[in-house]
Amino acid sequence: MLASPERVISRRNVMSPPPSPDAIGPRTPSLLERLSVVAFFIACGVLGWKVVGATSGLGGWLAILAVAAVGYVLADLVSGLVHWGFDTWGSRDLPVLGPTFIVPFRVHHDDPLDITRHGFAATNGHNCFVSLFALVPALTLPAHWMITPLLQAFLLALSLGVLATNQFHKWAHQAEPHPVVARLQDWGVVLGRAHHQVHHTWPYERHYCITTGWLNRPLDAIGFFRRLEWAVEKVTGVAPREDDLGHTRPEGSETPAQPG
Repeated sequence: MLASPERVISRRNVMSPPPSPDAIGPRTPSLLERLSVVAFFIACGVLGWKVVGATSGLGGWLAILAVAAVGYVLADLVSGLVHWGFDTWGSRDLPVLGPTFIVPFRVHHDDPLDITRHGFAATNGHNCFVSLFALVPALTLPAHWMITPLLQAFLLALSLGVLATNQFHKWAHQAEPHPVVARLQDWGVVLGRAHHQVHHTWPYERHYCITTGWLNRPLDAIGFFRRLEWAVEKVTGVAPREDDLGHTRPEGSETPAQPG
């Protein structure tokens, strides 16, 4: 989620467009983001080649598909934890993390369409950079280990899922995504617009997972993030959303209904 740090952060009913969307142009990606995108796809290509070359037989391919599915699901959990973390803790004044991650996440609630105005590198560059910390070690795993192809397939699927998080999230905010994307959203393969709208409704404390959204309902059902907040507050004494939410219900907002 990428936005201009200088925009004022507020917690209004954010499913309506910002007052002047035309005044907010696309963000230019940094050199690091551009290089990270290139490095990411090179690493994925090499890793994929290694997995294919080391896998044979129906049993081997079924195992690869199984661990890849686990990696893809885990990416949804990772997206939820990161989203929850930057929505809930810290402030815009934190060095590095504040302007790079916390501000964009919270500005996104003020202007949810901001993410739709950026190109591929600006949208996904940071995720590509972070994913390299899993991809590079995966490339160096010893080839003679029997479990190496499974570990590599798992880390490849996890990394691709982490990369896809911001892209899927961007599609979920587009009024008219590509027909293929819309079909994938309808099938639940990627994050759906109606499903994600639950997060963008007061009090903005549900449906944090933004890769596929598969884990949102079970995590919300068990109060996963509320329990984490209780534990963090118990240990640190810092209240969740202390510097951001304000705990004021926006005028005209409604408690979200669970989408079908």
